[in-house]
Amino acid sequence: MTSTVTSDLLGHWQKAWPQALAVWSQFTRLSDPRLCTSTVAAAKEGLSTSFAMIRLADQSVVVDLEAVRKLGLEGYAIEVLAHEIGHHVLAPANASDHFRLLACIRKGLPTLEKHAAVVANLYTDLLINDRLQRQGTLRMHAIYQKLVRGQQRITKPGVWALYMRIYEHLWTLERGTLGIEIEDPLFETHAWLGARLVRVYANDWLTGGARFAALLLPYLHAAAEEEAATLEHLHDTREAGIDCEPSGLVDYDDNELQDPIHPVEDPLINDNITGDNDTDKPAPSLTEEKLPSRGQRREPFEYGEILRAAGLKLSNSDMAVRYYREAALPYLIPFPKKKAFQSLEQQMEGLEAWELGDALEEIDWLASLSLSPQPVPGVTTMKRHYGTAPGPEPDTKPMDLDIYVDSSGSMPNPQQRISYMALAGAVICLSALRSGSRVQATLWSGKNQFISTHGFVRDEEAILRILTGHFGGATAFPIHKLRDTFSSRGEHERDCHILHISDDGITTMFSEDERGNSGWEVAAQALQRGRAGGTMALNLWQDWRSSDTQCSRDLQKAHSEQGWHIHMVNDLAQLVDFAREFSRRHYGERA
Repeated sequence: MTSTVTSDLLGHWQKAWPQALAVWSQFTRLSDPRLCTSTVAAAKEGLSTSFAMIRLADQSVVVDLEAVRKLGLEGYAIEVLAHEIGHHVLAPANASDHFRLLACIRKGLPTLEKHAAVVANLYTDLLINDRLQRQGTLRMHAIYQKLVRGQQRITKPGVWALYMRIYEHLWTLERGTLGIEIEDPLFETHAWLGARLVRVYANDWLTGGARFAALLLPYLHAAAEEEAATLEHLHDTREAGIDCEPSGLVDYDDNELQDPIHPVEDPLINDNITGDNDTDKPAPSLTEEKLPSRGQRREPFEYGEILRAAGLKLSNSDMAVRYYREAALPYLIPFPKKKAFQSLEQQMEGLEAWELGDALEEIDWLASLSLSPQPVPGVTTMKRHYGTAPGPEPDTKPMDLDIYVDSSGSMPNPQQRISYMALAGAVICLSALRSGSRVQATLWSGKNQFISTHGFVRDEEAILRILTGHFGGATAFPIHKLRDTFSSRGEHERDCHILHISDDGITTMFSEDERGNSGWEVAAQALQRGRAGGTMALNLWQDWRSSDTQCSRDLQKAHSEQGWHIHMVNDLAQLVDFAREFSRRHYGERA
């Protein structure tokens, strides 16, 4: 299909870009917008449902000029572009605040969290358009008049009707200017509250997000499919979070720890309703309100839902990798290294000929030019020759890590609920990688049900994917994996620490393998050839030292006879204790 967009229209929108930037500030700088002359070209940029969109990762604006022409908005270049710039400048402005706003919106939409992205878009559009209409003196109301022209007047309350009526209140437009003809006192009150909310929280819009969601909640319950299609047509932040790396999203913000407040219960919004003009009365603030204790952590599934609402197209496994990486970073520890002989340092021993095929940066030009002012490659070019000599300080050698993660039905699924055992494994693995170690990670459940990295690797993504995986089957430790890993490990190999993440199912490690070998002997041989000890982080709800069960007896034997260090890890406090003790044990000092 041939595009109906002319070069004149394209040129007009290109010239409007500097003017749209200047609406916000003369210092506003963004890359030129991607003005697509056809809907097909816009789809290649990721724009499919709306006529404009933003991307926070590269701070870009994309506009479908063919859709703009169909909607009759050709003459509103400055208004449309300034609105999209507003998403980069005002709300959400950056990926971090975009994620935080979605989290707050979800808090105000119990049972309807799936609509968080649309509600967040409506909310930020109100903030931006009100600023542009009043302070930028742009014709934002005319755009909505264009959009509703030719449509039937709306006589029943709904999300779109409430959204339009809020604009009429904000801009003191005549009732019905934007196509709303509803004689309902409750609806009128909600529209007034929405307008007040936009003004009151214009400079603290994250706090107002949950309140706006609570206002829209009853209307979302009754939303019709045709209304949802209209809202999607204006959803210009649908893909805003694509390619962004989330940060600061694992823990709840203060705004989320509060119960969502409906605007009618907000004293800041309802102030002066009765004519009270006491402007000296101090406004309540978050610091004056009683907040729940900080440090509460959201669950992985909720973390994933927020990222998906922001436009990230990630699997449950991808979400879990990002969640546990961020959650583990505050607790990283010094991972042990083995003291080696004296360090060897390079020392120059002389010069030798640089020949064709050697790296160009190896040429010693001072020596080459002193030999001949006219350098002849391979003849008069020289390079330095280096040898090694013992350094003044002893060297260190990284220690490898072999980690086995229980994924049987008795273990929590790390992709749904937070698993402090998986988090403990992430802390140790990331600490090991930071120190230069290599890690082999194995996820196991039932018989012949396991997956492992390709040997000892330094691929953080692959290791965390193993740690956060879940089978949910029976319980049978892969003894043959432990046996084969250390059966051929020689003295020349690095020392290797063995870490088990499990519950009482870890005792299946001491059963016989498929060859009839005793698991006790396999475990002892692994510790002997690993030469760096072994640790168990276990999800146990009773002290293994004092209880009289077969599991406790096996663990006591493993500790006393083979030297396994055993820790209970059921919550964050025990996780921190485990990480500190792990570091203290190897370094002989308090971590």
